[in-house]
Amino acid sequence: MAFDYKKMLKKELNLGEKDILIRRSIGIACVVLSVLPGSVPMLLIGIVLIGSATIRWCPVYSGLHKNTHVS
Repeated sequence: MAFDYKKMLKKELNLGEKDILIRRSIGIACVVLSVLPGSVPMLLIGIVLIGSATIRWCPVYSGLHKNTHVS
């Protein structure tokens, strides 16, 4: 399975409900846990996970031709 960079740039809904729930949960946990030690990388990872769950699109999933979204 090759990674397709052109497909990665095309925005399409590719996250299902279970993926969204997992990304939001882990993202919120990363943001909360980054506050005490002041970990900027963990904060950024949390923000990216929450953002991708909000817009229901993951560029890595697009590049790998993976789609968990049910129409």
